[in-house]
Amino acid sequence: MTTDHPTQDHYVPDPDADTAAVVDGVLAHLAAVTRERGLPDDLPAAVRERHGRLVVANRHLVVDEPARHNLRMTLVLVAAWELLRPHLGDDEALGVVRAAFVEPLAPVVREAVRAALDAEPDPYRAMVALARDRETTSFGAGFTFRHPVDDDHRFHADVHRCFYYDVLVANAAPELAPVLCEFDRNWIDAIDPDRHGFRFDRATTIGTGGAHCPFHFSRVTPDRA
Repeated sequence: MTTDHPTQDHYVPDPDADTAAVVDGVLAHLAAVTRERGLPDDLPAAVRERHGRLVVANRHLVVDEPARHNLRMTLVLVAAWELLRPHLGDDEALGVVRAAFVEPLAPVVREAVRAALDAEPDPYRAMVALARDRETTSFGAGFTFRHPVDDDHRFHADVHRCFYYDVLVANAAPELAPVLCEFDRNWIDAIDPDRHGFRFDRATTIGTGGAHCPFHFSRVTPDRA
């Protein structure tokens, strides 16, 4: 859920900058919505202020450094959701929150992932290497991963505990979970099986009612196409 590139050669981690990009993108989108829909001018500032208070109130949930950044990203959704609902109602507020979180960084993420995969001699291995690395550097102890399949043809990373979802539940906002899941479409859609030699499958997620989140990468070969 960041502006990650899919290879270690191309991606230089900067959690603070990545988190700030997500939060600032949400607030900028809300500022535009405020103008378009005639909402109170101070709404974006109020969301930023509420976000700061939520981060302080939820700091007991932080289990390591990745969780500190993931908490900030998750709670900006909660802050926006809380303050938009009285003006727009649940359905419309949810749509605005989804667009604010998913759309601002979509072109940057998609183009960066596509370009980096294109530059790799073995895009599958590069993507799997990054996925393994991010389990500790980007997700950390707030997530539980299991790997029922892990070889040079398939890599299955199943998430059985999701910190994002835990934070939303703790703040009485589990309905926002699919928004976080949808953010992943920005990098998933950059994968072209014909071009990169592998595919990605995620049939369900915890946030959409599944028992776990299956992140499955598989090489595309004649006997598996």
